[in-house]
Amino acid sequence: MKVKNPILRGFYPDPSIVRVGDDYYIANSTFEWWPGVSLHHSRDLVHWEKLPSPLNRQSQLDLRGVGASQGIWAPCLTYDNGTFYLVYTVVKSFYCNMYDTANFLVTATDILGPWSEPIALNNFGFDPSLFHDDDGRKYMVSMVTDHRVPKKYVGRLVLQEYDDEQKKMVGPVREIFCADKVYLEGPHIFKRKDWYYLFAADTGTGELHGQSILRSKNVWGPYEWYEGNSILTARDHPDFLLQKSGHCDLVETQNGEWYAVHLCGRALEHRNPMDAPRFAGARRYTLGRETCIQKMKWTKDDWLVLANGTTLPDLETEVPDELADRTQTEWENQQVQSNENETDKFSSKAKQNQFTEADDGMFDDFDDPSSLSVVYQTLRQPLTPGYWSLTERPGYLRLRGQEGLSSKFNQSLIARRWEEFCFETATCVEFEPEVFKQMAGLILMYDQDNYFYLHVTFDEDEGKCVTLLTAENKKYEYPAGFVPIESGKPVYLKAAVDHDTAQFFYAVGDQNYKAIGPVLDASILSDEACNEGWFTGAMAGICCQDLTGFGKAADFEWFSYQNLKR
Repeated sequence: MKVKNPILRGFYPDPSIVRVGDDYYIANSTFEWWPGVSLHHSRDLVHWEKLPSPLNRQSQLDLRGVGASQGIWAPCLTYDNGTFYLVYTVVKSFYCNMYDTANFLVTATDILGPWSEPIALNNFGFDPSLFHDDDGRKYMVSMVTDHRVPKKYVGRLVLQEYDDEQKKMVGPVREIFCADKVYLEGPHIFKRKDWYYLFAADTGTGELHGQSILRSKNVWGPYEWYEGNSILTARDHPDFLLQKSGHCDLVETQNGEWYAVHLCGRALEHRNPMDAPRFAGARRYTLGRETCIQKMKWTKDDWLVLANGTTLPDLETEVPDELADRTQTEWENQQVQSNENETDKFSSKAKQNQFTEADDGMFDDFDDPSSLSVVYQTLRQPLTPGYWSLTERPGYLRLRGQEGLSSKFNQSLIARRWEEFCFETATCVEFEPEVFKQMAGLILMYDQDNYFYLHVTFDEDEGKCVTLLTAENKKYEYPAGFVPIESGKPVYLKAAVDHDTAQFFYAVGDQNYKAIGPVLDASILSDEACNEGWFTGAMAGICCQDLTGFGKAADFEWFSYQNLKR
């Protein structure tokens, strides 16, 4: 049986993987989106379910004020002696001279939590990774940022010991890699036989991205460079589907087979203009960076390489033999039976799937008053208490308007990831604005400066109306004007995305949709097209703003997202 790449589709970058018994877990970066760190679980490396995020309390994580594509970077998930360890970076300042890259550790005895309060580690750079040695000692490796002009070295990695009893870093910080030409990041250390292997991403995270491997007989080095590096990259194959391949982590199966998870990107044909302020002429990636899996093999002289004998990742990867007979039906039956017996920790409470969700999308009718689904994220902090409710009007999500879409603090907004180039997303909202500063609707969003927002509002001349606001790197337009609509009726809002185009629709009272506005360039909601952030991916969601400060409420009856085949 083979699994098709990417295995986690849409905005799931910087994967870290660990196996505990028969269970596999992947952690991914979430940047400015809250809660922090995305987790998935699998028992066959094929079917993955989303779990609650570990950084889900504001005492653990407060991202208010952080810029686009800052926040949570490159988590590393490991397990040792009954405890899960999760290290990660919180980036507060990056697009500047002096970077602020604070590294933290949280722990839990159950993947579903509760997770501990953060333990501060060192702040030399981002992409921390914790290594558990055979003798019980633990070490953290990370890259090093350099604010000097010019930088003294292109790439540096440092290692320091972590004392699990004292809950702090101890001993000297030592440099274990330094180069004037090769840039390494996302480092992991693992051990096999007598070798310590240093596994790290090379050459940035764009289309030149790759993965390198080094080794040493001592955890402190010196580390020997493998002459076959990069062992995984798509840099020489611009037409290949899985661009940007790199930033790997490794897992060994129950039977001793080795697999790597890595990030990739699926490019649109659309490119940046040649006079763009950043990444002139670069291809655009609306889906962001995604997660793939590759089978690995050991060479006769104990180096790890791709099992396919090349450096190009596979579009489809063969799963381990002992797991290959787990079909989708068997997987679902296993989950149902274990939940009925209450012996499996992955219960319906953990999944929080109060809506219909499948490989091709989801439909959420907000009928479960207990919580929102784990597929949604908010910006920088949880939804403000008192500004959202699933119980004030049963069967609806009520959002009370807060600050505007450019705010890095208090927004009433939930969103989920785009997964494919072609999809439709829609919602039904009941909202009676009284002034033009009150808005509610459907949004396609990359960051606070780049979005398409189809919403209900009020205009002094037209009364209640629907309009389309576009934002491209702080350039704002209303390409459809303000279309008056009848009060007292539900409003249906829909967006259809086909690769690099987006068309919006609306309807009042029933779902007899009418197109509104021109066909838009969807590719602007992408990594390379945005002037500030470029590490996340496009999201689809619903939101409400009330710039008067009075918290006008909008009631959303449902929200849907459906992937389409083109």
